[in-house]
Amino acid sequence: MRQGVWRIDGRGASADAGAVVWAPFKSLWNSTMYVVALVVGPLYFSWSALVVFVVISYVTLLLGHSLGMHRRLIHRSFDCAKPLERFLVWLGVLVGMAGPLGILRIHDIRDWAQREPSCHDFFAHRRGLWVDAIWQLHCRFEFERPPVFTVEPEFRNDPWYVFMERTWPLHQLVLAALLYALGGIGWAVWGVAVRVAVSVTSHWVVTYFAHNPGPGRWLVKGAAVQATNLERWAFLTHGECWHNNHHAFPESARMGIEPGQRDPGWAVLVLLQRCGLVSRIGAPRPMAAREDLGLQLAGTIGSRSAGQRLEAPHRQ
Repeated sequence: MRQGVWRIDGRGASADAGAVVWAPFKSLWNSTMYVVALVVGPLYFSWSALVVFVVISYVTLLLGHSLGMHRRLIHRSFDCAKPLERFLVWLGVLVGMAGPLGILRIHDIRDWAQREPSCHDFFAHRRGLWVDAIWQLHCRFEFERPPVFTVEPEFRNDPWYVFMERTWPLHQLVLAALLYALGGIGWAVWGVAVRVAVSVTSHWVVTYFAHNPGPGRWLVKGAAVQATNLERWAFLTHGECWHNNHHAFPESARMGIEPGQRDPGWAVLVLLQRCGLVSRIGAPRPMAAREDLGLQLAGTIGSRSAGQRLEAPHRQ
């Protein structure tokens, strides 16, 4: 059986009880990026600015968010030297969602809530698209009985991560200044404001659809929320689209574990391993340790575990 969300102590906590409240800084940050992107972006469009937007977006989301933040910092599914880890996480900070410790908190509390027998719609993404957009991009959840979240000392006491957590919005200004020096205001606007607006929105879109009904093989027994696989989204999501696989095997650095499931993040990890830069790459746990999983008979996963038909995984 997989470990629980080890940074969370949910004793006495409730994933249901609480309310969605406005998060001022989060809302103003995202709104500022949207306004600049929509109002100023078209005025300074150029093909070179578009290239800057595409390249920095893909690099920061692939190397930074998917590899650095998600597969390394959150799930520790591979090992690497500290300088490389910190560089990858810094690229993840440049995505513009939160600092490294903030991302840990957001992810782990949501993951814990989704694996509880029931949870609030804020974590389950059960509401309509526009309601969920407002909630996720402008609000936070205030628990009546919150879980205890504890970051391990390796990250909590790391001076670089503490510094990035305190200053993460300012890193966009440094990048904007560099882009302005290299290509003028168009590069700065498209390389920062437009990119952050699109990156944050695309992350929410993937999260929303990956936790609503769709294709998937695995069911996590007793979980309020089941994830789905977003087929044909592999390149744009860097492999994060195989979310049904990921909920079943969060210890695995490879998310596209089935034949034909492309995973750009995994391809980069294999390359880094061949260069001797990463090691101890996590794989799906063996069949004997999968008693917490069931197989979905119909091939379509719903957003709730209730009413799903379960079949115990069999040896293949």
